[in-house]
Amino acid sequence: QVQLVESGGGLVQAGDSLRLSCVASGNAFSRRGMGWFRQAPGKDREPVAAMAWTENYTYYPDSVKGRFTISRDVAKNTLYLQMNSLKPEDTAVYYCAVILTMVDAYDPSSYEYGYWGQGTQVTVSS
Repeated sequence: QVQLVESGGGLVQAGDSLRLSCVASGNAFSRRGMGWFRQAPGKDREPVAAMAWTENYTYYPDSVKGRFTISRDVAKNTLYLQMNSLKPEDTAVYYCAVILTMVDAYDPSSYEYGYWGQGTQVTVSS
């Protein structure tokens, strides 16, 4: 059984940085990888970063590319999301999740996710 607990969210100003953490219990780090998602009010949940462990492949959508960085500390069973140059449109609840299966490690649309955390709120003021 996998449990995920996110932290690190908060209220910041545009241009600031935040680092989110996701502590994983169970065997999350022995699965195929993990990712970060976000959901803003009235909008669908969207991926913002993903990492496939074996291939060391990382994915970012254009909306965050160059500003967000996903990383992990295996010894601490922790996944991170470093967010720089934050914008008001980054305001959302951020979730981490485990990649259970994938057809192609280099095709993030083929990832199947499970085991979601409870989320952490990020609010960016202008």
